[in-house]
Amino acid sequence: MGSRWRAPGLTRGRHWPPDVEIATRGLMDMDIKTFQDFILDKYGQRDAERGTPATFLWFMEEVGELASALAGDDEYNKEEEFADVLAWLCTLANINGIDLTKAVEKYTVKGVEGFK
Repeated sequence: MGSRWRAPGLTRGRHWPPDVEIATRGLMDMDIKTFQDFILDKYGQRDAERGTPATFLWFMEEVGELASALAGDDEYNKEEEFADVLAWLCTLANINGIDLTKAVEKYTVKGVEGFK
């Protein structure tokens, strides 16, 4: 499908200690489905028990933390908060039976016309 887009100047793991990068090397370039499945395998039972309303509150808390991080200059904090938002989004999708890879076909396969 072509190469993956990467923001200019973005280097993988640039803020991570070498031992973390080595331990996660096999997970570094995972796709959306693999990450969603990873979250499901690791947290699925607890997430299902928590349910959608409580999980959505956690998700929104993380979105708020991302908003604060974006207002600052700490690149590591921004990276962490983006990861948290993505993980909680996957959790919400998992407990609601949504395959995010299929959901993003709206943009990748079907094509969205116009701007929002």
